Amino acid sequence: MSTLTVTAKGQVTLRKDLLEHLGVGPGQQITVDKLPDGRIEVRAAATGEISALFGMLKKKGGPSLSIDQMNEIARQGWSGKAGKKK
Repeated sequence: MSTLTVTAKGQVTLRKDLLEHLGVGPGQQITVDKLPDGRIEVRAAATGEISALFGMLKKKGGPSLSIDQMNEIARQGWSGKAGKKK
């Protein structure tokens, strides 16, 4: 657990280890959601960039996917048919 200090301007700086945990770097954005019990949830914002997909399909200990398999998964995702059987 990390404790952060609020500045006189009402700002908080996230430490490097927290940013690394979120997978964000300089110039990238995070989202903050206010939860009903007074907590907040901080997440990396969806970038819409292809680099945000790197590693998404990788399964630890699983077989590697071929380019054709990756293309089919991408095609299904873009068509809105992801997860549906033919």
